[in-house]
Amino acid sequence: MEILTEIAAVIARHVSKDGFHATPIERVTLVRSSTVTMPMPNVYRPQLCLVAQGQKEVTLGDRVFRYAPGRYGVVTYDLPVTGHVVEATPDKPYLCLYLDFDPVMLGDLALRVPSPPGAPSPPIGKTVSDAGAGLLDAALRLLRLLDDPAALPVLGPLAEQEILYRLLAGPDGARMRHITSSQGRVAQVGRAIAWIGKNFRERFSIERLAADVGMSPSSLHEHFRAVTAMTPLQFQKQLRLQDARSLMLVQDIDATTAAFHVGYESPSQFTREYRRHFGEPPARDIARLRASPGLAVVA
Repeated sequence: MEILTEIAAVIARHVSKDGFHATPIERVTLVRSSTVTMPMPNVYRPQLCLVAQGQKEVTLGDRVFRYAPGRYGVVTYDLPVTGHVVEATPDKPYLCLYLDFDPVMLGDLALRVPSPPGAPSPPIGKTVSDAGAGLLDAALRLLRLLDDPAALPVLGPLAEQEILYRLLAGPDGARMRHITSSQGRVAQVGRAIAWIGKNFRERFSIERLAADVGMSPSSLHEHFRAVTAMTPLQFQKQLRLQDARSLMLVQDIDATTAAFHVGYESPSQFTREYRRHFGEPPARDIARLRASPGLAVVA
């Protein structure tokens, strides 16, 4: 597709090194990887991810999402995932665009854009779909403004609004509205996700959390799993393990110290769960990441 080739060309022109690159366009990040990468944990924020070249896979709970050129992902909550680039070469690197959602802009548009017809979409907080011509065209016009800084302050918000409009008016419209909604079961789950995200190092009671968000424990468990593809305790565990891995890698602390820091009371339990999640015990995993930094690009 010609428009997708141009999107990839613009991204490649502005990012010559692997990694995540902030841009002069607020909320837009460009990503490049010239090699396949190992599975790396990350917390996806409410955002759009559009892949222009190469492929990646993202795992959320027990679900696997595949991104290929021209496919986009929508995330509606802060979600712990594991992602890795599965197709990339130095001559044809993986290239993608991230756009963090502006809740104010999105909320204003949601009031003005009619909900798309059809059955309500499942509440899962992450999906991957094929991008239509309208969405690709709006993304390209936004990226072209990187080469026209004088026009960026005026035209940038217009292109961003069109991207959000295309999402609201498309098959992900109902899901996008979850970001701005303060009512209903999905909104209650959103509050539970936010609470765990801020307090994942602390022990908590499902009964107390359910009461705080206005749900029964069984209802919270059911709807939380529908949105995140995991239980509240599995969600907490992933955040703890991701945080511990980052602490060991960045701050060079040992596994026992990291375990206690993120809330584990048993270092042996931490090691077992770490190995189950990342495939290696902590010391060996961190050594592997340090030995091959190019394989550790977060996807």
